[in-house]
Amino acid sequence: MSEQSVTDPRLDELAETFEFFEDWEDRYRYIIDLGKELTPLGDAEKAPEFKVEGCVSQVWLLAGEDPERTGALQFRGDSDAHIVKGLVAVLLTLFNGRTPQEILEFDARGALDRLDLAGHLSPSRSNGLFSMVRRIRALAAARAGQAETTLH
Repeated sequence: MSEQSVTDPRLDELAETFEFFEDWEDRYRYIIDLGKELTPLGDAEKAPEFKVEGCVSQVWLLAGEDPERTGALQFRGDSDAHIVKGLVAVLLTLFNGRTPQEILEFDARGALDRLDLAGHLSPSRSNGLFSMVRRIRALAAARAGQAETTLH
């Protein structure tokens, strides 16, 4: 899928912000700053059932009802690593406020390709990023009463 084929207002805004920064060092700082804006999870929310498997760092993701849109999901997340916590924030920007069906239909791989994240992360961080996407999709599928579909 080409970078230009994935459009979405939230993705467009993130992509424009990324393009504003001249180099990846600045983009990493921006991603870390996004992570600092997340509300930390409490100890009870850092339970094994909320942990994302496949990440080198510890990552937790939870789903609840979005208070602003009926039927939509609101995700919360946290990590013990600054850059990964920022990646959680990027994913929450992309997925929060969507219905389970919208999440399952959203081209996450295309969106992340458009942001060029995987190309600038270490292989283990890139794998962790896609593990987080799979977890979000699995939570959405469970809410929709469907089996998880493949990552697209």
